[in-house]
Amino acid sequence: MNITLTIIAQALSFAILIWFTAKFVWPPLLAAIESRQKTIADGLADAERAKHDLDMAAKRSADILREAKDKAGEIVASGEKRASEIVEQAKAQAKVEGDRIVAGAKAEVEQEVFRAKEQLRTQVSAIALAGAGKILGREIDAKAHNDLLDKLAADL
Repeated sequence: MNITLTIIAQALSFAILIWFTAKFVWPPLLAAIESRQKTIADGLADAERAKHDLDMAAKRSADILREAKDKAGEIVASGEKRASEIVEQAKAQAKVEGDRIVAGAKAEVEQEVFRAKEQLRTQVSAIALAGAGKILGREIDAKAHNDLLDKLAADL
């Protein structure tokens, strides 16, 4: 065999292989590679978008949490203020009620003192009449000397 003919036959078969590969094998490989590149690029873009969304969600959740803490603090302060107001109101009502009870008790004591004084006056006037009757030696008529007895009771 001739080496030239072998080289030409190999060159010709290599050219046919290149043409066949370029015509039938290379386009599907390029399409698959391009499809894969597009899928990877889309995945990276989606990942970047998801990372950005995650950052935004974290910021929003931090803002919402801060607002919730502020609102909770306001509610607690409002509750403490209301509790203080209720305590003060209860103290004021208790003081008013206590003053009313004390005033009622004082009025009742004054009435009892007045009744005791009246009873004492009546008893003193009876004793005075009995003493005057013994001194004068006769009985004094209470009905006849009613004005005099009233004046005497008032003086006592």
